[in-house]
Amino acid sequence: MTKTSGTGLPGWLWLMVAAGVLTQTTANLVRPVTSYKLISLGWGETEIGMATAAYALLPLFLALPFGRLQGRLKSPRNFVALGIMVLVLGAAYLALTDHIVQLMVASAIFGIGHLMFTIGGQSMVARRSRATDMDANFGWFTASFSVGQMLGPLLSGFLLGNTSLAETQASGDDLSYSVNLALWIGAVTSIVAVPILYTLRASPARTVTQTQEIVIVGPGQKPSMLNILKQPGIASHMLAALALLAILDILVAFMPLVGESVGVSPLVIGALLAVRGATSVISRVFIRPLSAKYSRNFLLLVSLLISAVALAIVPGVLGLGIVGIVAAFVFMAAGGFTLGLGQPLTMTMISQAVPRSWRSPALALRLMGNRVGQVTLPLVASLVAGSVGPAGGIWFACTILGLSGAERLVNKRTGPNPPTGSQSQS
Repeated sequence: MTKTSGTGLPGWLWLMVAAGVLTQTTANLVRPVTSYKLISLGWGETEIGMATAAYALLPLFLALPFGRLQGRLKSPRNFVALGIMVLVLGAAYLALTDHIVQLMVASAIFGIGHLMFTIGGQSMVARRSRATDMDANFGWFTASFSVGQMLGPLLSGFLLGNTSLAETQASGDDLSYSVNLALWIGAVTSIVAVPILYTLRASPARTVTQTQEIVIVGPGQKPSMLNILKQPGIASHMLAALALLAILDILVAFMPLVGESVGVSPLVIGALLAVRGATSVISRVFIRPLSAKYSRNFLLLVSLLISAVALAIVPGVLGLGIVGIVAAFVFMAAGGFTLGLGQPLTMTMISQAVPRSWRSPALALRLMGNRVGQVTLPLVASLVAGSVGPAGGIWFACTILGLSGAERLVNKRTGPNPPTGSQSQS
């Protein structure tokens, strides 16, 4: 393992965190701007739901093969760098086209790039982290995502301005230049991550003799989808991960619609999404002391239930004037803090529920499950939003969070962490 810095974090993790901040700033700049582009072209809830689903559709089929590939690579670095370039291509394509079908294709390309970066990054963390460091290392890696989830919406709000699209169009102004400029800025931001990755050393050979498996399976068993799902707790952890990611996607896609429906500007919507990202950063930075005091099961349950309630309140109060906007920020902050705990915890729980050699495929299967949610839930959310208004899409996603929490309560997944083997990672 590379030498650690003065803060105790290994050098390779700092580099992955930097790359994560840049790529996730792109993702969270481009995706709400795509919603505004569709709105400006005259499209509504259904098309935004379709674009959000297109972002996840091809990754749904590619996640598990990519995960198996990661298990065979000496280092995921080249794969991650290729993913960044695909991400850049998708953002540029979104800027270049106004055709609805091509926008869907561009969203799909963008989603593949994001998947490749995420799978490669998760694989690196899982392979290089000791069991005792895994919560903290996944916490820092996903904190980089939350920083991007803070910076991207702030940048999009700054570029699109403090006037709603309806008011802008009523005054005869055209936002297409600002929208496309934002998409190009997103593309350029990610390119910077590529040279950062190439200061990262390749992974050294694994020292099998230093490894003690936490989970043992029968001889000859392969990490197929079915075999991974048979491991105790995996299905429940995947449901939680799906719910936690779905709410992020639906917030990014539907908050612009909620804002437009109540006359709130892109600047305010961007700031709200940024607050969600910022508070998730805080919770992920402090995940090590929190997981030392409380079990992962308890923290994940809190993440699911508290964020479901807090985030459901946001669209309901947003249109109530200045008091409602302040309340929306408060509840978005509370929901963001608890939401930030869930994703790194599910990564650790899934990693430690399977044998070491299965970790990359298991984490890829987790992403595959997430993509199932990203394809189906935005489409269902768009149908709900079409009948009850844009807030309905967010309320639907919060319901899924609550149901995942209820499943864990019913199946009594609230106990202490399982015992960990004395692992060390190369």
